[in-house]
Amino acid sequence: MINVEEIRRDFPMLSNTMQGKPLIYLDNAATTFKPKCVIDAVTSYYTTFNANCHRGDYDLSHDVDVAYEAVRGKVGKFINCLDKEVVFTSGASASLNIVANGVGQWLKQGDEILLNEAEHASNILPWFMVAQATGAIIKYIPLNKEGRLTVENLKNTITEKTKVVSLAHVTNVLAYTIDIKEICKVAHEYGALVVVDGAQSIAHMKVDVKDLDCDFYCFSAHKMLGPTGVGVLYGKYDLLEKMNPLMMGGGMNSRFYSCGSYSLHHAPSKFEAGTPNIEGVIGFGAAIDYLSKIGMENIHEYEHNLKQYAISKLKEIPNIVIYNETNESGVITFNNKNVFAQDLATHFNSYGIAVRAGQHCAKILMNFLGTVATVRASISFYNTKEEIDKFIEVCKKGDEYLDAFFKWS
Repeated sequence: MINVEEIRRDFPMLSNTMQGKPLIYLDNAATTFKPKCVIDAVTSYYTTFNANCHRGDYDLSHDVDVAYEAVRGKVGKFINCLDKEVVFTSGASASLNIVANGVGQWLKQGDEILLNEAEHASNILPWFMVAQATGAIIKYIPLNKEGRLTVENLKNTITEKTKVVSLAHVTNVLAYTIDIKEICKVAHEYGALVVVDGAQSIAHMKVDVKDLDCDFYCFSAHKMLGPTGVGVLYGKYDLLEKMNPLMMGGGMNSRFYSCGSYSLHHAPSKFEAGTPNIEGVIGFGAAIDYLSKIGMENIHEYEHNLKQYAISKLKEIPNIVIYNETNESGVITFNNKNVFAQDLATHFNSYGIAVRAGQHCAKILMNFLGTVATVRASISFYNTKEEIDKFIEVCKKGDEYLDAFFKWS
């Protein structure tokens, strides 16, 4: 069970105000607030054992090595993989680019890369670059009328030429959960690799990469209570060993010579060139501990129930259009028929409520939805029913924005 009152005391940001009103933060799909234990972990690195990792032959550096590598183990336990299958990156975007660069070196003209129209830019643009460089072909798995990607539609799209299927586990606008396990079964029958963007799933459900049998799984720390600038690339070890790194530099090579020859460390080290975001990784470890203590199943249940409550109230408001009523996550994407999305977000801001408006880095999806922009309210387990009630009250006042606009002008 989630004790939300107790949990909220762990998050300093929740005591802040916006526009002179108590802050109601409903933009958790963009980034989450950080509990004090994460902030303390980052501060502790800077104040008690600040040194580089994998570089020094002295006690401080050894302490950093131990703390840094311990987080790799925590990630492995959290998603059920080997420590050596965990690559630290700067975020999900970096992870997806590393995969696209590595896998792209194995593609040739006419090979197919399957995406879908609901994908985030970070899981589309890297593959566009690969296609341009190799002559591979981008194809889109059709969404059903609801906006879901189904296994059946994958079966109707995949061919013997398909080499890569790259999809978000939970998409960032409609936020439907894709059956990745079944997707992997189908794709592997055709010899295709499955890349999963887990940025919107990892903080809201239990993820077991071995059970899913995906080839790669990418996510960011900042969307799961951790610091910004840190992410993870999980990859099956044999694939990581075959892939070339995206970046070269110190710490990822074993030798190099003036003649131009060099040798690289084994994965994951060969993907971690240069000094990493040490304090971020250590803070990330504290975030994983915090989430694990609460329990991912508890988090998923709480957020889903709170979202269902919000949906039931939104459906009573005549001018509200909901685009993802039946999704399984805590994301609500909607519009007011009479108010442009970003104007409506400004209206929410005046009441101290933070939501996201625009195209959400999913520009192709707007064509499917038949609109130029939407408003997104995304729930976390530290949000409350009382906050949702205030959110609903402002939704009811959405049309008042037009009166205010004409008054100001």
